[in-house]
Amino acid sequence: MIKSDSASTTRHSLTTNKPVNPLVAQSTSQVSPWLTPFAYLLGRYIVLPSFFGHIKVTGQENIPTSGPVILAPTHRSRWDSLILPYSAGRCVTGRDMRFMVTSNECQGLQGWFVLRMGGFPVNIQRPAIATLRHTVELMQQGEMLVIYPEGGIHRDGQLHPLKPGIARLAVSAESSYPGLGIKVIPVGIQYSQPYPNWGTDVNIHIGEAIKATDYMNGSLKLEAKRLTADLTHKLKQLSHQESALSHRILAEVHN
Repeated sequence: MIKSDSASTTRHSLTTNKPVNPLVAQSTSQVSPWLTPFAYLLGRYIVLPSFFGHIKVTGQENIPTSGPVILAPTHRSRWDSLILPYSAGRCVTGRDMRFMVTSNECQGLQGWFVLRMGGFPVNIQRPAIATLRHTVELMQQGEMLVIYPEGGIHRDGQLHPLKPGIARLAVSAESSYPGLGIKVIPVGIQYSQPYPNWGTDVNIHIGEAIKATDYMNGSLKLEAKRLTADLTHKLKQLSHQESALSHRILAEVHN
């Protein structure tokens, strides 16, 4: 998750004329023309249906089929990064996903796979300016990014305080490059088991978009805080739906 001292600092980083090192962009975000389609199809039609029980997705109509999008999902399991392409990836929207991941997830064989699936690393403690610029470049290209606003995985089914990175990035980029039309999409992911195993049910709620253009009326820092508050509210609403599903599943089990 991106962190910065202020929205103005982020905006200055995005608008600087210093060019992005092409080697950085190449190493941080690629979409393999052969691996990505194969992985999407394998996950959608074999891996996920074989492992999970019932997979229910609602709100897919809320995802734009073009333009810059930031998916902001709750984070409940490592399976989330496979569930999201299943529910909103190229088989549904015709779009690939660009995951912002921690630097240690881009090492070894896992790192090789993540980078070629469009993922790109960020140092959570000290995000590099090159990473911020690269993220904005992806939005300028109309890509769909995935950033987990809670940061780490939380298995208690409760929404945890959101990091400010998504809002700061969206507001600063929209301010620096008017007309981008960035949309932030809240996504609630819920499993019937805290640690998903074979036969676990999954419920994915995709909420209505939050438009960055609605947060251009004042101080970038204050507007970013307002966007974070609105995103928190929407994710809480989706979390209530998650809790309702959990109670229903437990009732069915006991009966």
